[in-house]
Amino acid sequence: MNASVYPITNPDMMDSVRTMGVKRMLRTGDTAVDSGMAFLVGELEKIDPKIREPLTAVTWSRDIVAKTGGGWVEYTSMMNVDYATPGANDDGIIGGETNAIPVMQADYGKDIYKVFAFGSILKIPFVDQAKLQTIGRSLQDVLDKGVRLNYQKALDKNVYTGYSRYGSTGLVNDPSITAVSAASTGTGSSTLWSNKTPDNILADINKAINDVWAACQYDLSGMPNHILLPPVQYADLVSRKVSDAGNISVLKYLEENNVASNQGVDLVIVPCRQCTGAGTDNKDRMVVYRNEEDKVYFDITVPLTRVMTQPSVNDMAYLTAYAAQHGVVKFAYHETARYVDGI
Repeated sequence: MNASVYPITNPDMMDSVRTMGVKRMLRTGDTAVDSGMAFLVGELEKIDPKIREPLTAVTWSRDIVAKTGGGWVEYTSMMNVDYATPGANDDGIIGGETNAIPVMQADYGKDIYKVFAFGSILKIPFVDQAKLQTIGRSLQDVLDKGVRLNYQKALDKNVYTGYSRYGSTGLVNDPSITAVSAASTGTGSSTLWSNKTPDNILADINKAINDVWAACQYDLSGMPNHILLPPVQYADLVSRKVSDAGNISVLKYLEENNVASNQGVDLVIVPCRQCTGAGTDNKDRMVVYRNEEDKVYFDITVPLTRVMTQPSVNDMAYLTAYAAQHGVVKFAYHETARYVDGI
């Protein structure tokens, strides 16, 4: 409506119109100021170019040997041989007229192990990739790191605990390895290391090493050189001193005074979160074993590989398939390992 055609004769109404006009002008001005401040904030912002990735730990390569190669297979195998001689003359001692001479025989066997195929799809939406390119980032690189991290976490699980849904096991829960309880030489009847002296803890470690050594017929090649501990117990060994007058930690004391080190074997003691609650009745477990290719290892028959890439019109995206293949943890000699629960 035009005020000249429909004149406003009421003074109060004229005041209302003027007030509305002023408010409208103020709101318009506020919007301009807000937009300007937003622009200034954007200009003054300091952007950190680093993208924060999830905190995680992958330690399998520290605690086991991986044999690579072999291609796409259904199973992996391990050949074994046992020796024996027939007859009563097992010592092989003969004389001039001896006709009971033992004949060496060999019994071959083969163990078959599972192989798992790992797969993951990387999807790059066209619009999202185009947006990120305007700020100099690649969605391909971000998602590629995610796929590789997922693969490493899968290997970590395979090495330490295996995949329970597929019936596989790992370093800390193999049912073929002898599991014993820690000695109750601490305060009262407790087996916990937090209630034990450094000498009590050393006795637990030495007993486990000696038991493995005896099971290996005292073959030094089977003596343990690697110990996995729950992180809490490991941290306690690092922080505790041997004595009030001592200047070394309990961990250093254990590393220098165990049976293996005395026999020229470098014993490595490291933390492993999978040991927490891995023992009988969910007790914390110490894993003592020989970390060597001939004693325990697993296969990576096909490393993580980018196998194919194709555009998808329906998804308006590029799809990239990643695949790999790995086997289960294989103890060539189960007698070279021992579990100690309740530490």
